[in-house]
Amino acid sequence: MSPKRQNKRNSRGFQERMPRVERLPVRQNFLIVCEGEQTERNYFESFPVQTDVKVRVYGAGDNTINVVKTAIDMRDEGDYNQVWCVFDRDSFPPQHFNEALALARRESIGVAYSNEAFELWYLLHFEYLQAGLQRAMYQAKLDTHLGKRYSKNSRTIYQEIEFKQGDALRNAARLLAIYSPPNPAQDNPSTTVHLLVSELRRFSRS
Repeated sequence: MSPKRQNKRNSRGFQERMPRVERLPVRQNFLIVCEGEQTERNYFESFPVQTDVKVRVYGAGDNTINVVKTAIDMRDEGDYNQVWCVFDRDSFPPQHFNEALALARRESIGVAYSNEAFELWYLLHFEYLQAGLQRAMYQAKLDTHLGKRYSKNSRTIYQEIEFKQGDALRNAARLLAIYSPPNPAQDNPSTTVHLLVSELRRFSRS
């Protein structure tokens, strides 16, 4: 037998003797730090994730920059696959909002922001809009769509609007796409909440 054929056989035989390595799925552990103490927290805590997926939601009750700083501190003390901040544009100075986004980007932290209010995400479940609204208008529109008065700190809002979640994802993506280049502090209305929701849906029980 020629050396060439011998080497080929040895090479193939070596490959056949390689042990099979089973790749175990990475357990997902989310940390979500919210600007509000209740509204966003109640929504994300209601997300029906799989039993082996952990989602810790913390309501910081603080401004945008401090929300990111809190997320950094909590991340460094835990073991998380994904870390996200949830905050609104609100009436904070544009530079504060932009600084928070920049800090999160440097720290590889996801941001689910809304300009100007988290209720925009709720409203996108029912309609597409690209005109900025005053906060009172969010309330009025949600009252109409829900058929009752919207409660800001509702513990059941997730279940009430979940059946329209697919519409919300499409509407939010369509809305974000109109801003080129994006300027989150000025793009009203806009939101990236759908990015976080999309990640959670990957591990949903449904």
